[in-house]
Amino acid sequence: MANEQRKLQTKIMQEYYQLEKKNETKRPVVQNCLRAFLVGGIICSIGQAIQFFYMYFFHFTQQTAGNPTVATMIFLSMLLTGFGVYDRIAQFGGAGSAVPVTGFGNAVISAAIEHRTEGFVLGVGGNMFKLAGSVILFGTFSAFVVALIKTILIKWGGF
Repeated sequence: MANEQRKLQTKIMQEYYQLEKKNETKRPVVQNCLRAFLVGGIICSIGQAIQFFYMYFFHFTQQTAGNPTVATMIFLSMLLTGFGVYDRIAQFGGAGSAVPVTGFGNAVISAAIEHRTEGFVLGVGGNMFKLAGSVILFGTFSAFVVALIKTILIKWGGF
């Protein structure tokens, strides 16, 4: 809080602010960062193993193995969310579980599970795509902008 605002506070408000600062729970920032790094790294390692699986057993190239790998990772995160396992992973790993594509699958299925009492059409179907719709919209728009920039650079840049 700015010093000017603190000067305008009453004595009781200033005492409460000091008490609040003294009793505030300290956040283990370094520990949280390490957990996020560990969980995100494990999730990405599992994704890499799945990609190698597709490349070895189904003879995909490195470029073509990406799409089934992403689909498999989203499916696994949705399955683990349905069984309540992914929530425990997310509680331990924090942002490490939200950043990879599995966080997207978790968010989509969590909205569906939360509204299942409203029925399959209006509850699950209507609320499942609240997050997914914005992700798809901004993803499509971003792809359009990048393609437009690339086209301009190729046409006038001589690349």
